[in-house]
Amino acid sequence: MHKLDWELYLLPFEQAVEEIKVKLKNIRNELRKRKEHSPIEFVTGRVKSIPSIYSKANRLQFPIDENICWELRDIAGIRIICQFIDDIPAVVEMIRQRNDMRVYLEKDYVSKPKESGYRGYHLAVEYPLMTARGQVTIPVEIQVRTLGMNFWATIEHSLNYKYEGIIPSAIRQRLIEAAKASYKLDSEMNNIREEIKEAQVEFTAQEVPMESLISLVELDLDLDAAQAAKDDSTTTEGTKSNDDKG
Repeated sequence: MHKLDWELYLLPFEQAVEEIKVKLKNIRNELRKRKEHSPIEFVTGRVKSIPSIYSKANRLQFPIDENICWELRDIAGIRIICQFIDDIPAVVEMIRQRNDMRVYLEKDYVSKPKESGYRGYHLAVEYPLMTARGQVTIPVEIQVRTLGMNFWATIEHSLNYKYEGIIPSAIRQRLIEAAKASYKLDSEMNNIREEIKEAQVEFTAQEVPMESLISLVELDLDLDAAQAAKDDSTTTEGTKSNDDKG
């Protein structure tokens, strides 16, 4: 087995991540310009670091060779963040319908969360990529989460890193309870999503002149100053009253 040239090996993965990010962001931008709700709130992506590749491969007992990307499947990773739970299936269907990538594996952790409490929808896709040496197929993992799911997962990831994968049971239990609370909030927001979407459209449609914004700030400052003067006056009167009693 020859040693991998990681710089060259990871190059197409970096290109795939950048291309997919641009394509998904373009969908979001187009829908917004059409004054339609975009199920995509924002998109991030990354290529797994070499130490992380070795760590996961060793943990799963996979040999480090040219095929390691197909064993791990997440060397190239895309994360799509949604506002509402109902946006997740909409995004998943968008990806299924695309002809520039093929979904070959799906994992639904939204309706069936992991034991840890984690929720999200994962898709493993094959992405055809044109390189200087012709077309290659790159495996990419796409994760779809709500803002709440992503916040929880980020915290759990940090704690896993701190405790080297062995989170104390007390903290683990609190994480599970936090995941339940987060999902309850997601569900409540999902129930009033139409009202939220209407409010967002009305808010973004309003063009507030800069002079009005400055006036609002000045008004706030005036109110703050008036309240401070009132507080000072009340404090002074209270002091005098106490002095009189003494």
